[in-house]
Amino acid sequence: MISYVPDVPDIIIPPELLPSDGRFGSGPSKVRPATIDALAGVATTYMGTSHRQRTVKSQVGRVRAGMRQLFSLPDGYEVVLGNGGTTCFWDAATFGLIQEQSQHLSFGEFSSKFAACAKAAPHLKDPQVIESEVGTHPTAQADPSVDLYALTHNETSTGVSMPIRRPQGAAAPIDGGGLVAVDATSGAGGLRVDPAEFDAYYLAPQKCFAGDGGLWIALLSPAALDRVERIAASGRWIPMFLDLKTAVDNSVLDQTYNTPALATIFMLAEQLDWMNENGGLEWTATRCDRSAEILYTWAEQSGFARPFVENPADRSHVVGTIDFVDAVDAAAVAAVLRANGIVDTEPYRKLGRNQLRMAMFPAIEPDDIASLCACINHVVGALAD
Repeated sequence: MISYVPDVPDIIIPPELLPSDGRFGSGPSKVRPATIDALAGVATTYMGTSHRQRTVKSQVGRVRAGMRQLFSLPDGYEVVLGNGGTTCFWDAATFGLIQEQSQHLSFGEFSSKFAACAKAAPHLKDPQVIESEVGTHPTAQADPSVDLYALTHNETSTGVSMPIRRPQGAAAPIDGGGLVAVDATSGAGGLRVDPAEFDAYYLAPQKCFAGDGGLWIALLSPAALDRVERIAASGRWIPMFLDLKTAVDNSVLDQTYNTPALATIFMLAEQLDWMNENGGLEWTATRCDRSAEILYTWAEQSGFARPFVENPADRSHVVGTIDFVDAVDAAAVAAVLRANGIVDTEPYRKLGRNQLRMAMFPAIEPDDIASLCACINHVVGALAD
C-alpha cells in the first residue's frame, strides 16, 4: 500500500514489480523475519535474565563459536566482544592496540574517523594518514615506525571496498612489524577475507549480520592479544569501559564486562547459524556477488544511471552507490520508493551526490535487488511523464 508523504509525486508502483521485502538500508539493515520469530520464542526464558548466568553466556558462546567457524579462524585467535559499537572500538584500540604511531587509509566518512581518534590521543604520535578521492581507495605503505596499520574493508559512505592484505614489504608482527587492524563493520560476513592478513578484524552486527547495533566484535590474532597484554602491563591509563584486556578476559568466559543488549546477542547468534548452515562465508559472499552483478549490470545498461565507483574491482558487493544523470532527481526517486514501501535507498548525506545507495547484505534476496532495479525504472519513467 502506498503511504502518504507530503510533496512526493503520487506514483504507485505495480505490485508485481515490488520486492518481497522493501528494506535496503546500509545500516541498520534488514533483519530476517525468522530471526524475530526466534527471538519471540525465547521471550520468557532468555530476555530479562542475568547476563552472568548460563542462559545468556551460552548465547555469547554461540556467537563466539559462530564467528570462529564463519571466518575459519586459526588456533590462537580469539573472538572478543564489548558494548558500544565500532565507534567505541576505535577509542578502545587507541588506548589498547596502538603502541606509539598508526597509519590510516582514509577514503570516505567512516575510514577517516579512526584516524581522528588517534590524532586526538595525547599519548600517541600523530598518525600517518594516506588519503584518496572518494570513489577510490589508497594503499598502505610499509614503514618501520608504524606499529598499527588501520584499513577499512568496506567504506559504507561511498560503496568502495578493498582487498585486505598486509602492507607489501612490512615486517610481520612477530618480527616487530605493525599490526593490521581492519574496520569491517559493513563488509564482514559479506566479503571474503583471509585471517592470515589481519590481526584485528572488528565489526558491529547491524549490517551483514542483520541485527541491532551497540555491540562490537573483534577477531584478534595472537600478535594482537600480545599487544593488548603488553600495553595493559605498561601502566598506560585506560578507562575500564575501553580496556581491551578487560574485554578479552570477559570474552573467554563467554560474557561481556558490562550488561549487553540481550536481543542483540541473540539475533547475532541466529544470523551466524543461518550463514554457517548454508555454507559459511563463501556462500554469503557468493550471494552478495550475485546481488552486485544484478545492480551494477543494470546501472551500466541504464540510460540514466551508472555506478559511482569507476573501477569495477573497487565496487563494493555489500553497499552499492549509483549516480543518476542530472535530468533525474535521485531524491525524488528515493521519496517515491519510500512511499511505496521501499525504504532507505537515499545516499549518504555528507557525500552530497545525485545518487541512490542500497545495501546488498547477505540477508537481502538477490531477486529483491532485481525487483528494486525494475521499480527504479518504473519510477524514473513515471517522473519523466
